[in-house]
Amino acid sequence: MNTSGPVEYFILEGLKDKSMLPVFFTVYVSILSGNSIIMYLVKTDPKLNTPMFFFLYNLSFSDIVYTSVTIPNILSIFLTEANIISKTGCFVQMYFFLSTDVTVRALLTVMAYDRYVAICNPLRYTTIMTKQVCLLLIFASWGFGAVTVLPSAIWATQLPYCGPKIVKHMFCDHSSVLILACTDTTRNGFVGLSAALFSLLSTFFLILTSYIYIGKAISRMGTAEQLKALGTCVSHLIVVCISYVSALCVYISYRVGKFDPDVRIIIAVMYSVITPLLNPIIYSLRNKELQDAMKRAFSRFTIVSKTTRKTVPNSL
Repeated sequence: MNTSGPVEYFILEGLKDKSMLPVFFTVYVSILSGNSIIMYLVKTDPKLNTPMFFFLYNLSFSDIVYTSVTIPNILSIFLTEANIISKTGCFVQMYFFLSTDVTVRALLTVMAYDRYVAICNPLRYTTIMTKQVCLLLIFASWGFGAVTVLPSAIWATQLPYCGPKIVKHMFCDHSSVLILACTDTTRNGFVGLSAALFSLLSTFFLILTSYIYIGKAISRMGTAEQLKALGTCVSHLIVVCISYVSALCVYISYRVGKFDPDVRIIIAVMYSVITPLLNPIIYSLRNKELQDAMKRAFSRFTIVSKTTRKTVPNSL
């Protein structure tokens, strides 16, 4: 190991196949456009002015932030082959990637709680899910993400890095950076793993508990009411399943030593983009209110376009 001096920068050595550039670009544009459309619809359509869509708006925003932490840098590496990142930039990227990942899970948990209140306490829904409570839940979600990963991120910055400088990943992944430290990282690994498991398991059990109560409430309803209640939960359940199954795949890939490094990188990158990419598609296909809002928005654009053409004077 080279110990000639402290490391001032890292070299990101992930996938080298440039044919992946169009794939990453297409995925990133799809994530930005899909989630931006949902945010626009929720912001401009009065009929979507409900807690459920307010939380969906924030989930879309967090998905955009989450992917923007890493994908633009990945695209830049493919385009310019400048795969060097400063030490400070690396740790900033690491922190925001980890914190927004946890925030997304917290928001999914909040959305499960919203469905629990709507189905199990429908008469008290408007008095429980007030604007103040919704804002508090959003701030709590972002705070949970910021605080949970803070110890592991700070302790990673305190380690001495004296070479090599090559990070075997496409971005500054916590585990991939830690192995470059020229000291024992057992404590850091334990803290990082504990934070990851705590965020995963705590949110999972809260979501599971919410849906157990929802299931009990639905079982006592009539068929029509059951279908209506399930219709408001299906999209969220699909997103939760995709998110936690992909997280499990990443965990397994890092714990199994025989995993090919390139396969591990692909799994980690897929994990970071699959939920943000599929969220808008799932909610658009499964949610009738969102579909109706899209139709209304399209009608407004059509009317404005026709009005604009009529008011433009003919050129001489």
